[in-house]
This record gives sequence, structure tokens and C-alpha cells, in this order.
Amino acid sequence: MTASEAEFDVVVIGSGAAGMTAALAAASRGLRAVVLEKAATFGGSTARSGAGIWLPGNEVLAKAKVRDSRAAARTYLAYVAALGQTGPAGTDGHPSTARQRALLDHGPAMLGMVRDLTPLDFAWVPGYSDYYPEAPGGAALGRTIEPRPLDGKLLGSELAHLNPPYLAAPGNMAVTARDYKWLSLGTRHPKAVVAALRVGVRATLGRLRGQRLLTMGQALAAGLRIGLQRAGVPVWLNTPMVELHAEDGRVCGVWVSRDGSRELVRARRGVILASGGFERNEAMRKRYQKAPTSTAWTVGAVENTGDGIEEGHRLGGALSLMDDAWWGPSIPAPGGPYFALAERNLPGSIIVNQAGERFFNECAPYVDAVHAMYDNDTPEAPTIPCWLIADQRYRDRYLFAGRGPRQPLSRRWYAAEILFKAPTLAELAEKISVPADALESTVERFNEMARAGVDEDFGRGDSAYDRYYGDPTNKPNPCLGELVKPPFYAVQIVPGDLGTKGGLVTDERARVLREDGSVIPGLYAAGNVSAAVMGRSYAGAGATIAPAMTFGYLAALDIAEHTPRRSTR
Repeated sequence: MTASEAEFDVVVIGSGAAGMTAALAAASRGLRAVVLEKAATFGGSTARSGAGIWLPGNEVLAKAKVRDSRAAARTYLAYVAALGQTGPAGTDGHPSTARQRALLDHGPAMLGMVRDLTPLDFAWVPGYSDYYPEAPGGAALGRTIEPRPLDGKLLGSELAHLNPPYLAAPGNMAVTARDYKWLSLGTRHPKAVVAALRVGVRATLGRLRGQRLLTMGQALAAGLRIGLQRAGVPVWLNTPMVELHAEDGRVCGVWVSRDGSRELVRARRGVILASGGFERNEAMRKRYQKAPTSTAWTVGAVENTGDGIEEGHRLGGALSLMDDAWWGPSIPAPGGPYFALAERNLPGSIIVNQAGERFFNECAPYVDAVHAMYDNDTPEAPTIPCWLIADQRYRDRYLFAGRGPRQPLSRRWYAAEILFKAPTLAELAEKISVPADALESTVERFNEMARAGVDEDFGRGDSAYDRYYGDPTNKPNPCLGELVKPPFYAVQIVPGDLGTKGGLVTDERARVLREDGSVIPGLYAAGNVSAAVMGRSYAGAGATIAPAMTFGYLAALDIAEHTPRRSTR
């Protein structure tokens, strides 16, 4: 059967977590589904991610005896979704309370389905706090889960088509998020040594068993794909959407490019857009986002060029949050950006603007950190790019961008002039064109506060979130350490991202809405093709993937329960 002859109940665009979960849910309800993927690989940005899942009230957390309540989660999510908003719920990018409620009410059932229909299992990430744990309803011990290691050989020949990770662990070691927290400390803590041993033993046992162990986004994408194999759901790679097809005002198919020809894939009951954001579309970034911005600063999948957003908008879909993204301070490395996570929380480093001054809490959640970069950027004291400054003691103790303690940093970074080293702060300041007296004064004040253990300027280390990636052996504050041992380092930081946050406006059933709030019949959206339920903020690790999967699931359920089968011929 060729694409021009094909007809399915549900057509899903995109094979990331949102799309594959949607297709799996559709198949579980007896619907015939297909996943159309633009790339030569499946998994999209999900396969490149850490694959944390922020999902209060799920069965994995219950099994781990994590104490929580639905009321607390609802209060917290409402708080997070309101951050940075200027209008009431449902306006100015502020997601509706109905969508927030849908995530919390149906997310656990979605996860139960995934666990039942795939080889995936999940584990709580102990202590990975919510990003605002001190806020009403916040959880200092966290609500994030992650995939357990999965044998990729269960995929068979399809393993070759899995989108590669954003960063591969050395020697293809299977490293989890739980491991990474401790590995970042080098050998500073007994748990760091235990984590290294755990990773080594896991790798050895995997080899002895003939396994190809996958973790994080690789495990999640592979596990969902195995679920689709078992359910008989085809995934057509190298099949980009050309345009949506509508008849009598209803979306009922997708025109695609396949095997060199333009063909129509018909959808009897609905089309689910799960094609990702527009982070790789330079024109869209310049149209919607603040300058400076660049496709070179994102770690999102290269195929994420906003196709689904533009097509949904062409058919009347409203847009929201298009100026925002899942931001994160990043090092603009020659081979692709490095998303700085633990590096900002560890003691012995600071971030300064081009005037040599600190301007925010370096440990802040990564979306907030980049908001601070844009909000504080002025001609007198530019913050884009800014500089992470560290001393040799920091380098002697901790991992940095995947490099072990005392291991030389990349020569390519020095050659690209994104990394500098100097025997004194004054000489370092000259190399990065920062006023030497200002940088020295900033470091002197920071060192005083580090000795006292209190950041009087920005509160670094006050939050449980700050301390998660800190060094618990560093006293009195796990996130504050003096910069005293030469040589000193400066690493360039730019506003990178995991993907864009804006897209089509949807309701609590994942239906795409017009500006007047009416529904576009037959059209659904989930994941980064849709405007984020988190609004302008970020609840916790995995607050991208959990809503993507949940609203993909809800789209399929709505199609199964509310959309009668129609002939499209």
C-alpha cells in the first residue's frame, strides 16, 4: 500500500515522546494509527534529552513512598504557571487552569499505560527538588522520575534508527540522572565513588549479558518505539509533512513527501501534531524571539523547524508563548552547545556580565537564568554573552562539561576563544575584555560572602534546588566557594535552550484552538508544537516531557471517545 492509498484512524506527526505516546494510546483504544517522522531517525529531541518526567501523584512515586498530595501539586503548578504572567489564566501565554488540572488528573494514568504496554520502567530521582521547592506546594525532595536502564537490543534492527543522544557518556556507559548528580563531584563525596562504581558494574554486567544498555532519553524513546512495535503501529521515517489536508473545515489528512513524491495520508478520525518546536528555524526565531538568538545555541533535534506550528497556524490555530523557550545557559562549543547544569551550582565559580559584575543567582533554574540574561542585558553592561569564571581548585575538584577533575579542557574551545586561562584575574579580564578592577572587586566580595556562607546579593545556595547540584562537603554553603587558586578560567555563556516553548494554543483535551477559542475539528497538538502548560516557567526536571506525553495521550483518548469514524474518500 502506498501513502496515497493509505488511510488510518489517527495520523501522528512526529516520533518524540508526545507522538509515540499518542500513537500508543490510540492503538490501546483499538484505533489504527501511523507515526510520520521527518527525520531518518526516530525519537526527536526526546532521544537527546535527560528524559526526566515531572508527574505528581504517579505510581512510581507512590511505590518509592514519596509523600505528596494532589492539592499541594495543584497549588504548586498554579504558582509556577503564573510566574512571569501579566494577565489572568488563559491569556498572555498563561495556560488555563483546565489544562493544568488535566495534566495532574491524567498524567498518572498515562504513565500506567506506558508501563503496561512497553518494557519501560521508571525510578524516582531522590532529592531532585522541584525548581521552586519553597513555593506553596513545592517539594524539596522532588517529584521527578526517570527511565530505568533499558536493553536497546530489544529494538532489534530499529536500534540503528534511534536518534543519537545530545551527549554520549564516555565508553557508552549507561549513566542515569541519579548517577550524574554524584559523578559531577569527582571524588569529593563517598556517594560520588559509589556512583562511579555503580556505573562501572552496570556496564560490566551489561556486556556480560550481551546487552546494549540505554538510559535517559535514549531509553525513553527506545522503550516507546518497542511499545509501538508490539502494538503494530508503523513509524514512517524520512516522511516530512508538506501540509495539513482539510475538507469542509475539518482536518482529515496530511500531505507528505515520501520516496520522492507528494502523497496524501488520510485520517478518518484525527491528526495529532507532535512535531516539536521551531528552535532550528532561524527566520522564526528572529520573528518571534528577543535578540540575540541563534539556531546554533539549541540542543533540540535538527529537524525541529516549526513545520507543525506553521501549518496549524495556517489553518487558523492561535499561537502563544512564541517569544519563550526551555532556556538554559550554554557554552557555544564548536561541535555544538554544552548545556551548563551542575557546573553553575558548584562552589568556586561565578557568572559575570561584560562589566565584570554578577547579575543573578548562578544556581537559578535554567529557564530563569536565561530570563535573567535577557532582562539584564543593557548597552552599558551586556549579559549576552556572559562569562563563567572559575579557579583551579574548582577544576581540581569537579567535572566540567564532561571533563574530569584536573583533566585539560578542550583545545578547540581555546582556539574558538570561548575559553580563556590566565595566572591572575586582571590578565583574565583583559583577555575577555572585562574591566579588571570590576572583576577583581566582584571576586573579592564574592569570596567574603563564600567564607560567611551567605550570598547577600542574590541568595545563591538558599534554595533546596540550588543545593541539589552543590557540593555537600563544602562548608558552610554547598554552593559558595572562594575563587583563590590560580590559574583562573573564563568560559563564554550564551542563552541556549532545549527547545522552544511557544506554539499552538490547545485546550485540556489537546484540541487546537482558534483565536476566538473555537476548536479546529480533527486537529490536536502535544509537546513543543503546542504552547507550554507551564507558561513561562518550569516546575521541575521533566516538566517538558511529562506534559508532552500526557497531552499526546489525552489527544488519542479524545479521538477515541468523542470522534466518530468517518470515511475520507
